[in-house]
Amino acid sequence: MANIRSRKFVLPVAALSVSLLALAGCGSEGSDSAGGSGDADCAAYESYGTFEDAEVSVYSTIVDIEAERLEESWADFSECTGVEVAYEGSKEFETQIGVRAQGGTAPDLAIFPQPGLLAAQAQAGYLKPAPQEVSDLVDEGWSEDWKNYGTVDGTFYAAPMLANVKGYVWYVPATFEEKGWEVPTTWDEMTELTETIAGEGEMKPWCAGFESGEATGWPGTDWVEDAVLREHGPEVYDQWVTHEIPFNDPRIVDSFDRVGDILKNDEYVNGGFGDVRSILSTPFAEAGQPVLDSQCAMHHQASFQAVNWPEGTNVAEDGDVWAFMTPPIDAAQGTAITGGGELIGAYADRPEVQALQAYLASAEFANARVAQGGAISANKGLDPELAQSDLDRQSIELLQDPNTVFRFDGSDLMPGAVGANSFWSGIVNWINGSSTEEVTQTVEDSWPAS
Repeated sequence: MANIRSRKFVLPVAALSVSLLALAGCGSEGSDSAGGSGDADCAAYESYGTFEDAEVSVYSTIVDIEAERLEESWADFSECTGVEVAYEGSKEFETQIGVRAQGGTAPDLAIFPQPGLLAAQAQAGYLKPAPQEVSDLVDEGWSEDWKNYGTVDGTFYAAPMLANVKGYVWYVPATFEEKGWEVPTTWDEMTELTETIAGEGEMKPWCAGFESGEATGWPGTDWVEDAVLREHGPEVYDQWVTHEIPFNDPRIVDSFDRVGDILKNDEYVNGGFGDVRSILSTPFAEAGQPVLDSQCAMHHQASFQAVNWPEGTNVAEDGDVWAFMTPPIDAAQGTAITGGGELIGAYADRPEVQALQAYLASAEFANARVAQGGAISANKGLDPELAQSDLDRQSIELLQDPNTVFRFDGSDLMPGAVGANSFWSGIVNWINGSSTEEVTQTVEDSWPAS
């Protein structure tokens, strides 16, 4: 190979040659990235080297319009380096990546949404350690926490790529102003506001939806993770997700009950849908809609909720809908947020694979992808002004703020048998009426012995 990059350079915003496509909402499973617009500034890509007849396969969960934007974000890289990218997005990624690896048909690169799944593939011996150039880029552009999510048993395997911020509470600013409601700054104030709205009787305080096919229940895990981090801090949160304390530790039980005080109260939910149990039959992507119709006042969902509003909805502080971060238990403890993202693991270490791996870890990739909209990153070299919405800009600033305590989505960090199985099903049973003690004990019993 020619050399891959070993130093950072910043591509001026004005020189970003990523062109916005007229994007159509069709699928993109199994497609080839044939290169950019033909007028890319290739000087920006010289350090990655040039290749002939080189192809790199990439597999991930990202489909539809987001896949098209992803492919466009490396189009100039392909044009300038000669590396063709054969991209495949699949909603079956979580189950198929292990099958493919075991069958000897793994992709060159896989984009993992769950560090726990990445760790399982690394521990099984399928993944290649990340090259030094990628490690250096991550040291430069990302926090130590983010690098740790791609590190397994002391070996660094995977650079982070994009990110999202969880724990937003969506509301209609005009409704709050009309009713004289203040955005809460502590969890107690949020509870008081919930009681006030319920007492006024014009709408339910909350709407929620946990239906997501085989993954039904995951929005509830987000609620609990937010409560654990805010109530007991990052140390207990880390101990919980790594099983240094049992899943049913009394502190975790307390956080479940804190969330249950809202979600398991028919007086507080479920605006526009029904009683508490209607949460389980309401698709998560539709659950926020009654906020716009004043059937409920608030909806807890991540930054990606922005794409779930009807076309034309103005997401802004003075717009149709806006969001505040789930407030801390103790405001003096500062801002703590949960979130998610993707990590890029390699099943091959050919030079062209490592060149693409390095590009995807760079600030230039983050700037190119975020400029297209619908994505954010925690890369410190990302220019927040490239964000396509005020909420994305706010989320980037939160992620880049050194004072923010950030923790990755806990269920994504837990072993698959828990994080993508018993925790989700436990939330379903909990909403259906099982006690917190029963549910947390069942999840604890499901934790793998090793």
